[in-house]
Amino acid sequence: MKNELKPRACEVVDIIPETKNEYTFRLKKDVEVNHGQFFQVSLPKIGEAPISVSDFGNDWMDFTIRRVGKVTNKLFEIEPGDKIFLRGPYGNGWPLDKFMGKNMVVIAGGTGVSPVRSLINKFYTDQNFIKDVHIIIGFRDEENIIFKRDLLNWEKRFNTIYTLDKNKKEGWEVGFVTKHIDKVPFDNFNDNYEVVIVGPPQMMHYAGIECVKNGVSDEKIWVSFERKMSCGIGKCGHCRIDDVYVCLDGPVFNYSKAKKLLD
Repeated sequence: MKNELKPRACEVVDIIPETKNEYTFRLKKDVEVNHGQFFQVSLPKIGEAPISVSDFGNDWMDFTIRRVGKVTNKLFEIEPGDKIFLRGPYGNGWPLDKFMGKNMVVIAGGTGVSPVRSLINKFYTDQNFIKDVHIIIGFRDEENIIFKRDLLNWEKRFNTIYTLDKNKKEGWEVGFVTKHIDKVPFDNFNDNYEVVIVGPPQMMHYAGIECVKNGVSDEKIWVSFERKMSCGIGKCGHCRIDDVYVCLDGPVFNYSKAKKLLD
């Protein structure tokens, strides 16, 4: 019988610096992964942390990790060829069956771009999967921009709005992502669209409200929660909100349910 809590060692094949405090670790992949799922990433005698898969291929997967604590600080000492331990994948990913053939609107902020990166790259490589893509992505400032190569690729093929909270950058807008949601032509989609929102809790809260103000129904909005998932299988209760276990029922939720999940 498979032990769902037993970590397995995976080799690091590449490390890509994104910013001073965010690196993408590319690992060898030996399991099936869905867009939007997460793993428990660990180092022996140090600890573990839940990290979303930021992209994947046939034999590799990426984890984009921000240096914020004991585990992540130690991960930044890892080199290619070293091993990282993983449990997973866990959780429900993005509902691709609902996205097929739709106009997709993706709104993400900061490290919230990580859980949607593989999804956007699927839209990029499989152009027949969706009808069109509108992207709004925001960062605090220029020093915190991640996935620069992806951003350049996406703007060549999709309708993109990139914005910094306060600073100016050539070709970029200024202001929070919520400021630019009314630029999306929802009325032109003939009700054939879905919206994905990922970012800090406050950003998702206000972005959801702004979408609804622009005529988007709750059922067309999808969000991904970031929580302190520990066991990953609904046993420890660390990620529980009311009677919902984010590790099992999420991390992807429809907004009609997500907006009612309050700590």
